[in-house]
Amino acid sequence: MQKSEIITVRSKRKNVSVSIDSILYVLMKRNNAEIHVSSGDVYVTRMTLSELEEKLGEGFAEVRRGCLVYAMAVYDVTDRINLSNGESLNYTARKKKSIIAALHEKQRNIISSFYRDDVPKTKEEYRSHYISFENMPFAFTDIEMIFNEEKRAVDWVFRYGNEALAKLEKVPLERLIGSSFGSLFSNMDSKWLRCYERAALYGETMEITDYSPEIDTNLKIICFPTFRGHCGCILLDVNDVNSAG
Repeated sequence: MQKSEIITVRSKRKNVSVSIDSILYVLMKRNNAEIHVSSGDVYVTRMTLSELEEKLGEGFAEVRRGCLVYAMAVYDVTDRINLSNGESLNYTARKKKSIIAALHEKQRNIISSFYRDDVPKTKEEYRSHYISFENMPFAFTDIEMIFNEEKRAVDWVFRYGNEALAKLEKVPLERLIGSSFGSLFSNMDSKWLRCYERAALYGETMEITDYSPEIDTNLKIICFPTFRGHCGCILLDVNDVNSAG
């Protein structure tokens, strides 16, 4: 499964481990750093900007004095920097071009780092990795996200799936694996993309229950990070799920 680099900070008299991929931005307030993460938590720690930059690595850009932003958390840049979670930040407007260029370069570098040696290379390697899911009574798939030049997810490719997935999607497994969702279903709904994107990019575990027009089924989907740029998805037909009590 995906491993994210972790930093440890001292906040509220406790040592806290924070996944770097979960950090949206950092604000410096005098001698303290406010670390804002995707869960909504804010960790305040006594640390200098240079110390933080060294810990966080190359994925962050200073968009104004004392404000570091994780490049992959940036949705777009208008008169403000708009983040994937709906927040927006001020930046140094006179440096807009250089800030956008720096963010895009960092995004490209991060996405290119997704393709590492620990990712299975063949269908057989994926099947071996996920052998425990082969005969599960629920649909499971590992998908690899496809990004455009603006690092927005635009589609995904099925890298692994079990027979329960083929039954749910109503597509033979040999046709599913290695195919993009958009090539199989022309009426792809972008709501799935946004959910999977958050899992793949920010390491979040997400749940979405909604109607799938692609297969005419009400689905509950739980997705979570696996390899970098990938996420795993458990898919359930809502009509087949019984509530206890």
